[in-house]
Amino acid sequence: MIQKITLSFTKLILFFGAFLAIESNVNAQTIVPQTFDDGFVQMCAGESFNEFYATFSYINFPVGTTFVIELLDPSNNPVATTLLQPPVNNTPTQQTIKFAVPTTLVGADNYGVRVKSSTGTVSTRFKNAAGNTSFGAYYKNFEASFFINDKNSTATLCSGGSITLSVVTETSSPANFPNLKYRWFKDDVLISGQTGKSLSVNAPGQYYSQVDYGVCTEPNISSNRVNVVSSSSGSAVTISSSLGNPFCSNGTGTVLTATSGNSYKWFKDGTEISGATNRSYTTNDSGVYKVEVDFGGCVASGSINLNSSGFNASIDVPETNTIEEGETLSVSITTDATSPTFEWYLNGNIINGVTTANHVIAVRGNYKVVISQASGCVATREFNFKVTGPSGPSTVIPNIIKLSGLNPYWNIPSEYKNANTKVMIISSNGDMVLDVVDYQGDWPQTSIDFKNVNPVYYYVIKGDTGEKKGSITVIK
Repeated sequence: MIQKITLSFTKLILFFGAFLAIESNVNAQTIVPQTFDDGFVQMCAGESFNEFYATFSYINFPVGTTFVIELLDPSNNPVATTLLQPPVNNTPTQQTIKFAVPTTLVGADNYGVRVKSSTGTVSTRFKNAAGNTSFGAYYKNFEASFFINDKNSTATLCSGGSITLSVVTETSSPANFPNLKYRWFKDDVLISGQTGKSLSVNAPGQYYSQVDYGVCTEPNISSNRVNVVSSSSGSAVTISSSLGNPFCSNGTGTVLTATSGNSYKWFKDGTEISGATNRSYTTNDSGVYKVEVDFGGCVASGSINLNSSGFNASIDVPETNTIEEGETLSVSITTDATSPTFEWYLNGNIINGVTTANHVIAVRGNYKVVISQASGCVATREFNFKVTGPSGPSTVIPNIIKLSGLNPYWNIPSEYKNANTKVMIISSNGDMVLDVVDYQGDWPQTSIDFKNVNPVYYYVIKGDTGEKKGSITVIK
């Protein structure tokens, strides 16, 4: 009797366990992903396109449950996506979520997609249109054509040597994205194992590159094609001038560019130009320019007789000059410009009325003369020079200004021309006509009204040397 009761109790326990398992399955939270539509095989995103839709069914979730779409990387680690808009096409048991992949996504050919609820439940993986649960996912940071080999369509290879083809770095270039990988091709055949932005070439052929986005790679995201030719002694090197030849020597100058090679050495009129070792060299000067190009084992050279259609000019004083009190300095410009014009400046201010190639200077300061040619090749040139006083101090402050003389300014000794000295000039009517620090010896800059008498002004100089006061009489 005891044995029968024990067996019956055992059957009851087994029956109750089975009932709980059935009840648990009935109430389990379940997410069922739908297969992506027919257009979805790979997840290829970029600046031009980055929106995807995921539809799924769900049961047994409390009201207020939210869902997100996650990517699963090749190691099955979840990667968050960006919700683009609230879920659409909702029913109590189904949602469609519009999402975007992160712009920092590390692309691979075997990503997955799943749904995760705010309760912690996750779905199985979605399937793409081909029925696969793993597929490519990439964010294409760069989506345009680009250049290699400094945009040159040819390159020369020496027998037994090598050259390097590199992606050009410019404003729009995949080289601005250091994490990108590349595919390199020779005669339209993929070169195995070459994924960097440069390729060492030791055989002639036609080469180009593509940005490698795995299964999302596009043929139009590729470079120009470069024809690499072989030469035992180096080919003839050519030099181009960006402004033509002859050129108008204005602004920054013309850019001389040599045939592409491995290294460069530039010469002007037979003399090597120090530091000129790039493929391009910028100049404003006429002359015979030569470049030696190393093609990786053999060296060839080329030259250009560069002529400027602008003008030449020279000045007959050095950059720094010294005059004593009462002395003058005669400065002359020599030029072959056509109908030149001249502008002279003292301390950044134009000197009114001085428009010839010669000028007699009696005032110390910083000078500039600008020569312009307005016909033919429109160009300008300028020279800068400085006029200083003797090294010893001079405390004689002039009290007369003769406007028609060589020194039509009130030029005080240089020890009063500094940032620690204040200069004030007051008219006889009590008007402040000048109140400056670091006076540069350039007053008056405007015309003075003469009536029956020569006008008198009063000055005050305050600085490290103390205070000086006096009068200034202006005569014609």
